[in-house]
Parts: sequence; C-alpha cells; structure tokens
Amino acid sequence: MNILKGLLPLTVALSSLNASADFSQAELNEFADKTSWSWQVVDNYHNGDKSHLANIELINQSNVDLPAGTADWVIYTNVIRPILTKESEGLAFQFVQGDLYKITPTANFKGLKAGEKLTIAFEGESWASSYSDFMPRSFITQNSLTPAIFSSTDTEDSSQYIKPLDKPEQYQRYSSPKDHWERPTSAWRYDRYSATQEYALSEEAAKRVIIPTPNQVKYRSSSTQLTADWQISYQGSLKSEANLLGDTLDSKLNGSLKVTPNNLPVQDKKLISLAIYDGDEDWAAESYSLEIEKNRIEIIGADNAGVFYAIQSLLSLTPSGTHSQIELPRLSANDAPQYEWRGFMYDMSRNFHGVEITKKLIDQMAHYKLNKLHLHLTEDESWRIEIEGLPELTDLGSQRCFDLSETECMLPTRGSGPFKTSQTNGFYSKEEFVDILKYAKERHIEVIPEIDMPGHARAAIKAMELRQDKLLKAGNKAAANAYLLSDPNDASVYSTMQYFTDNSINVCMDSTYNFIDKVAYELQQMYRQAGLKLNNVHIGGDEVGVGSWTASPICNELYQTAGNGVKGPADLKAYFTRRAAEVLAARGLNISAWEDGIMYDRITPFPIEQFPNDKVFVHAWDNIWEWGVSDRAYRLANEGYHSILSMGTHLYFDHPQEPDPTERGLYWAARYTDVEKVFNFIPEDVYANADFTRSGEPITNLEDLVGRALPQLNKPENIAGIQGQVWSETIRTPEQLGEMVFPRIIALAERAWHRNTVPASEQQQKARQWAEFASVLAQKEYPKLAEAGIRFYLPIPGAKVIDNQVHIINQLPGLTIEYSLDNGVNWQEYSEPVEQSGAMQIRSRSGEHTSRVGYFE
Repeated sequence: MNILKGLLPLTVALSSLNASADFSQAELNEFADKTSWSWQVVDNYHNGDKSHLANIELINQSNVDLPAGTADWVIYTNVIRPILTKESEGLAFQFVQGDLYKITPTANFKGLKAGEKLTIAFEGESWASSYSDFMPRSFITQNSLTPAIFSSTDTEDSSQYIKPLDKPEQYQRYSSPKDHWERPTSAWRYDRYSATQEYALSEEAAKRVIIPTPNQVKYRSSSTQLTADWQISYQGSLKSEANLLGDTLDSKLNGSLKVTPNNLPVQDKKLISLAIYDGDEDWAAESYSLEIEKNRIEIIGADNAGVFYAIQSLLSLTPSGTHSQIELPRLSANDAPQYEWRGFMYDMSRNFHGVEITKKLIDQMAHYKLNKLHLHLTEDESWRIEIEGLPELTDLGSQRCFDLSETECMLPTRGSGPFKTSQTNGFYSKEEFVDILKYAKERHIEVIPEIDMPGHARAAIKAMELRQDKLLKAGNKAAANAYLLSDPNDASVYSTMQYFTDNSINVCMDSTYNFIDKVAYELQQMYRQAGLKLNNVHIGGDEVGVGSWTASPICNELYQTAGNGVKGPADLKAYFTRRAAEVLAARGLNISAWEDGIMYDRITPFPIEQFPNDKVFVHAWDNIWEWGVSDRAYRLANEGYHSILSMGTHLYFDHPQEPDPTERGLYWAARYTDVEKVFNFIPEDVYANADFTRSGEPITNLEDLVGRALPQLNKPENIAGIQGQVWSETIRTPEQLGEMVFPRIIALAERAWHRNTVPASEQQQKARQWAEFASVLAQKEYPKLAEAGIRFYLPIPGAKVIDNQVHIINQLPGLTIEYSLDNGVNWQEYSEPVEQSGAMQIRSRSGEHTSRVGYFE
C-alpha cells in the first residue's frame, strides 16, 4: 500500500527581491542556476521520535541579490516529512498540499546578497534518516515569470543536494526509544553473508536450476544440444504459446525454428512438442510436465497456462546471449503452482514510467510465472488512464506542473518539478492500455485495474471539479454535476497519511457512484477490445483521512433517510464499499480492496454477506508487528474473503534494501527488505515471519508484543495467494524502478509458486536453499535481466580482516567483486584475500553494472 506512516512532505517557495524590485526572467534564471540549494539533517535525537532538526542551505553564487524584507518571490520544494517551523531567518514556511511546501520572505528577512550563504534552520515531524526523505527539483518563481529550478536539485543524484548523513543522530531515527538499526558496515555484511558461502553453486551447476523451483524434477547425467534445426509441433489451441517459444528460441539461436500444428507431418527427430493433457487423471490448473530427452522435448500442460509455464521452465535453462547451440540438462519435471494468485502491484500513479517499462515488467513476470498484474492507476497526485468522455481525468490529472489553480495540471509533487515536460508525467491512452492487455494476455497475466477510492482520490476530485466548472460556464448544469465527486459545502477537516486534506470522494453523493459506473463501463470496453473479459476491479479503500465527511451537509441529510443503514460518519466507509460493490456487481465484476477498506475497526471486518459480488479479494498489507493488526489476513480469510498476503514488512519493494540512508525507499514498515528476506518469507505461517520491530528489536513472542491471542487460520482455502508491491513515491525513472523491483520480484515468484517444506528452524537447510537461489540469481538471471534492458540491484560486498588479510564475499555468490586501493581511481578484480594496506573501496559487478561502493578500513 502506499503508506508513508509517520512521514511528511515538504515544498518550499521563496519570493523575489522586494515588492518594488522584481526579478527579470533572466535574473530569476541566473539566481536559480547559480545558487546552490542543499538539505541537511542536523539531529534526529533532540525530541525522542516526535521531531527532528534540519536546515536548508542557500549559497548565492549568482550576480543577483535577494533584498531584505517582504517580496513576491516564492520557492517551492517537496519533502516527505512535514515542516513544523512557521518562520526561520525571516522566511515563512507554508504547507500547500501533500509533500509541497513554499517559503516566502517576511519583513524580518535580512536578504541574501551575491556571494553570501543563508542557513534556514527548521524542525520537521518525526525523523529524516534517508536521502529519499528529500525530493529533487526545488524551484523559485515570481508572479508571472516562468519558474526556475535550482540547478543543484535538478538531478536524480541526491548527493548533489543533500549533505552527507554520516553521524548516528543523522542516519538513525531516534535515541529514545532506542533505534537498534546501525548503519551497515563491511563487517556487518560479511557476517550476514558468511553462513551461505559454503553452499554456493558453481556456474555450471547454477545453469541447470529452474526458477521458480519445480515441485518435482529429476536430472539425468547427460545433456541435449538445442540447435536451430529443431522443430516445434503444437496442438492447435497452443498456437500463441508455440509462436512465443519459436520467437524466443530464434533470437537465442540466431535461426528460424519451424513451428507447425501437430496435424501436419514433421520429422520425428529434434522435436519440441506442445500438447494439452487428455488423460484420465485430474491435473491441477496451470500444472505441467516437461521431459527433455536427446532428440525430443515434450511439454504437456493441464491447460494453455500450464504449457506456457513449462515453456518458461525450458527457457529458464537457456543462457543469455546468442549461441549456435544451447546445452540443456536432460530431465523430467512435474510441476504446479502453490497459489492461484501470484501477483505484483505496480504504482505508476505517483510517477509515470511509460509503456515500455510496463511491458518489460510483464515479460519478466511471465518468465517467473507470476500471473496477476495489479495496476495502481489512480492516486492523489495523478490519474494515469484515459477514460472516454471524461478527458479532464488525463488532461489535468496526468500532468504535474506549477499551477496553483490546478486547472492546467496537478500540483508539483514527488520531485516532479514545475514543468509539464517532467518525465514523471503521462498516462496510458486507450490504445496503449488495450495493447498492454493483449500483451499480458499472451503471457497468461491478468491485469487488475485499481481505481483508488474513496481516499487517495485527489486527482479524480480535481478533474471532476474542472469538468463541472467548464460545463456550468457552457450552461449545462445537469451534465456538470453528473460525475461530481466533491461537495463545495463540505467543511470536514482531516489529514491523510500523505498529508492531503482534500482527497476523499464524497460517498454520500449519487454522482460518485455514477462516476464509478462510468469508469467501470469504459474499462470493460477496453478489455473487450483486447478480446478479454474484465473480471475484477480493485477499489482501493485504504487510508481514508480520519474526519472525512464529518461536516458534510449531504451526508447529514443522508443520515435522516430511513432504512439505508447509515446513521453517522462511522457507517459511511461500509456504505461506500457496499454501494461501489453493487455498482460493479451489476456489471458482473468482482472486487478487490486493501484490508483497511474492509474493516469497521482494527479487528472487525465488514460482513461479507453484504457484498453481491461472487468474490471479494482483500490484500492484507498492514503487518507491522507491534501495531497489532498482523492477524488480518487470517481474520479476513476466516470470514470468507479471499485473502492475498501482501505484507509490508516483507513484500513492499519500495522499501530500502539495506538500513543505509543512501538506499532509496520509504521505511515505515521495515527499516529494510532485501532479496534474502523476501526469499525467506513463509506464506504458510504469517506469524512465523515476525522477526524485528520497526526499531530493530528482535521479536521472540508475538502474542506478548501484541498483548492478546492471535487468531489461527481456520479456512486455508481462502488464502488466495501472495503479492509483492512497489509504490513509486521515491521512484521517478525506469532505472530506479528496475533497481527496486529486481531481483526481489524473483524471490517473490519463488515463494508464490513453490511450497517450501523446510521448517523455519532448520537453519542449515535454509542457508543451503538461499545460497543456491542466490547463486542462480548472480550467474544466470542477472545476465538475462541485463540482456532484456532491465536495471537490477547489486548488493555491496562484505569484508573482514582474518589473519591480517582482507577477505571479501558477496551476498549473491558468483558476482564479480572489485576493490580499489586508491579511492576509486583504479579497480582490481578480487580473487583471493588481500594483504591489509589501509583504506579500501569494494563493489559488486555484473556485466556493465556495478553496485554502490562500500568502504573498508
């Protein structure tokens, strides 16, 4: 989910010289270009876990003075944590919305002359212990001038605008209570990685491993040589699967394999045959068998999906690159997935990354046998899908720029900057979305669209207000109000987890449900155009601001209506969910929702009987152990909901991959979540995953921590599956997306497909399994990702002095390790322990890609 629990955003605005001495455009541009802007965290310890001290530093290296006193210039900036200070150094901080703040000069401002430095101290909410807590592209503007971005912030290299977080009071969140997470050292990494080194696979052994692991596989000692003169024969209904296999092998073998239906004669040698099982046994959906013999590869699936997954297992055994022949191990495999729902949620609402990266994600999901792509299409910040008849949703909602009226674009948030040219802007057109649906269908992936309501809906609200204004001016009042989502007379006061104060759809207005019906209708048409049936719409339901609708005249009127089951604000969330579900059920649709959208309170779900839909899927995400609601996955399943394990502590891929401030990501659920943690997730026993509190204290007794008995799972058949999530608040580019998702999504796929029967207490066997998986990632999967144009995360090696020599190891055995003794000027490949000789830099390499640099002394 998208929860910045305990976080807050900031955007700063400064004004120009003074009211009587305005900037020219050239002066504004020069000032922004040549004035250095930087953030600095000063002290997270000063007030427990309540607030932190920080500052903004401006160094004016331009020829333009900022005069003393009030003026019309304004600086805007984005920051995750709310700024509590009202005025500093004569500059006033003002909250705008979400993570956007502005700074303006007051009469107390002493000015900033050319060559001078200004340090603006402030207090922020909670803590700031990560570079990701501060956003790029702060900018200055004045009246009608074009905004100018401070050049030091116009970058994705955060070190250019954030001063180092080197001291404990900077990179830890608090001292009281104690933050147990220390900044990682080379020795810390070495100790973590050392237990698995003896089980690492050789490159030759790694090439023989299929990921995700099949249920049953028997290898024979001999091998098969796959060349371009092999043929593919397929049962007629498997034409799509056969062509995909043929195209892939053609590129790998630089040839053109003959692909023919099985009613035509083929040479009875060097044949790959594809067929649907037609015997008497019951085969589970998506199951398959794969036989690799000397001159024959036989694939039989329970259905088309089963054949497709057998093909992926076959392709998993092939290397990256183009070859004249590919050596395959001879084997027999029988396989079926552990879970029906093997999903991944991708948020492109906060920051849009484009169609190309979406298709690359689909390709990799298919390769690792994930089958549900949950697209988070709408948010407070942006709306990302074209809806015919409601052009304002994308004309306004898909663009962020500097427009405080929000008639041309949404506010500039999440580091997007002031211009529509920002790479974070955009949306899926109808044609593009239909193309994505077809592309996913060919790869046996169902796309689940999410329209997040009634909270997280600011972009939709503003778009429909703009639509109303246009139609009222045109004299069409009836049409103007048809899809309105807000009531101008609603005086409710609230703030959300992401600090929006106006993002709740008014659930008491009939036009709200007309809007839902309209969007659902248009989505259905796109699916039909793609040759598909829309089955499931995710309605969000999460993180509704407390206080929403408490001062709504329309809701107050609704309470007076007899027989509707609504008598006060506490009834409204259930009322909305039921009515939205009824609208969608009338279209033959099931619904999905985030867990808090289905709860009356912390432990009581809505009665499932109130929903007319055939199925209601619920994503259980809020498992921060000490918060006491980690049992919701089981509560919901026991009540008849189809529960999907989506736990924030293990399955949120927007979290950092180390407890290091330079690692990208939010850290509200866990201080870090690396690929090993995802791999070791135990979906069969949610409570067994309770490892650490957010502050890093080991959990030894979860019931004692929570203070009550935890319900057991009585209806395991209602655990539909498992899903990973990536929220994009801090992810602005496709490259950043790749590094956050890969390789964690591969570990997710392993857990979703293959049931791990090794008990959690069997530490040695767990270490062996992880070492084998990690070896395959490094030696087989990473080169394939690079070949597909996917960026991926590389861990920093660990190092330790043993017998006066520096020993270096990697979390993923098989990655190249490099070290430098001259501060990065020259790098050497590590092959054996190095004599200790002062400071050393170390890094991992895979092909052209290297990790962050680690430091060892």
